[in-house]
Amino acid sequence: MTDELRPQKRGRRIAMSQEERDAFLAAERTCRVATIGPDGPHATPLWFGWDGTALWLNSLTRSKRWADLVRDPRISVVVDAGTEYQELRGVELTGTAEVVGEAPRTGEPEPALAEIELLFARKYLGGDEMIHDGRHGWLRVTPTKISSWDFRKLAELG
Repeated sequence: MTDELRPQKRGRRIAMSQEERDAFLAAERTCRVATIGPDGPHATPLWFGWDGTALWLNSLTRSKRWADLVRDPRISVVVDAGTEYQELRGVELTGTAEVVGEAPRTGEPEPALAEIELLFARKYLGGDEMIHDGRHGWLRVTPTKISSWDFRKLAELG
């Protein structure tokens, strides 16, 4: 996270600690990404990786999401879980996205992507190697604000 990361003001009593956020983001599989298109907002689900500092998206380079972020890097991402009110929890990140590495990615060794590709492959592909199809690229989301909530903490508060 950056030095400019704004602290969460609302909902502090049910906010996740950094350790809880990291564990939650490592365990969850799908996020919802909101971008700003020429015709307004655009939201879409996507797999993601979290390295403890940045959120990583592996996206089709010909997608509307990719085009939106290349034109305007502002982004909002939500990861949430739970179906009953008392178990709802989630993390919202807002910030900017940047293309990292070759896009589209063909699989040539790229040291800047080694760690996230290993995390992503283990999380989604069940192995230690990414599959590169020449259609996807990496976007690193650097958050300027992170908000979280864990309604399970309401029971602890009484």
